[in-house]
Amino acid sequence: MKSLRQFTRCLIHPEFTPTAIKVALVVGSVLFMINHGSAFLSGQMNRQRWLAAGLTYIVPYLVNIHGQYASKIRR
Repeated sequence: MKSLRQFTRCLIHPEFTPTAIKVALVVGSVLFMINHGSAFLSGQMNRQRWLAAGLTYIVPYLVNIHGQYASKIRR
């Protein structure tokens, strides 16, 4: 439980967030275009697709934060 609390704090920690944001923007944009690009360009984005698109950016952010957190704990 303690490590979950520490990880949650890391989600907005100034040491981790700049890198995580950059990774989320690059990886998320690539995944967005792969998964939703044709729908976006043809104007067929609906609510469900926008929710999925949001997750497309959130998941790389969380994975990067986790990687940074795990690396820091190992040191």
